[in-house]
Amino acid sequence: MTEMEIVAERGAWRSGFEERLLTAYRAVGCSEPVARALLERAVKGIDDWTLATDGTGWIAVGVAEDNGVPVGRIHDLTVAGPRGRAWAERWCAERGARRVVVRLTGGPGAFADYPVRGQNRMRTVAERPELPPGLTVRRLREEEYPGWYAREEASYIADIVRAGALTPREAREKSDRDFAEYLPQGYLTPGHAFYAMEAGGVVIGTGWVNHGFLPGVTFGFSLEVHEEHRGKGYGRAAMAVGAWATRQGGDEALMFNVFGGNEVAMGLYDGTGFAVVDEFRSIDL
Repeated sequence: MTEMEIVAERGAWRSGFEERLLTAYRAVGCSEPVARALLERAVKGIDDWTLATDGTGWIAVGVAEDNGVPVGRIHDLTVAGPRGRAWAERWCAERGARRVVVRLTGGPGAFADYPVRGQNRMRTVAERPELPPGLTVRRLREEEYPGWYAREEASYIADIVRAGALTPREAREKSDRDFAEYLPQGYLTPGHAFYAMEAGGVVIGTGWVNHGFLPGVTFGFSLEVHEEHRGKGYGRAAMAVGAWATRQGGDEALMFNVFGGNEVAMGLYDGTGFAVVDEFRSIDL
């Protein structure tokens, strides 16, 4: 077989696909429960994907609406050479997709020229992490929550737009959906904790974490140093607060997302040992 052919039988492909994902997650230090939890998220909706082969490899693709815009997704690509990617992009375009997104584990491979839109990073934290000298951490007070929320939402929208993933309107719509999903009860949402970081009695940043996001994993939704206090070494201090909060919640590993285009943050995370678990890249068609 030399031409791409849509196939219905996916048993052989699926077992290999899932094992490749598990191997990649284990390689970056995920425990078996975490690797399998990530796999479960990665294969969500897999029965709706379209699978094709040329006899040498596989392509799994799909198109779904995101913010009312058809978005193509290349879920798997093992066909060697440029023809496989070209076929996948054409398949998505023919079904109305205006953008193609890929979620990658183990490196960019055939998608090295797709811009990075975001990464999930993770590492195990010390059993008894210490807070940096001169920095104190307290729970965010409920009356501070509205101001925190407004600042956090504005920062989130700006990060999405800077990454080039969505337009400002799409970014705001995504922000509204995401905050409603993750904080349905606002300040009192179970499993979520909010912190204020202070230096010299001044709040220099805030933290927002979700304990038990995955087995033994705290997700750091935000470890933010306020703009007027950046460039003073507080970036690494904020990461130490994330590690401290992780252990406070009874977890052993910290995971978070970093948006594409934030090279300073990526350099910080590289230097503090946070491995890339998943990477998201996309192009406009």
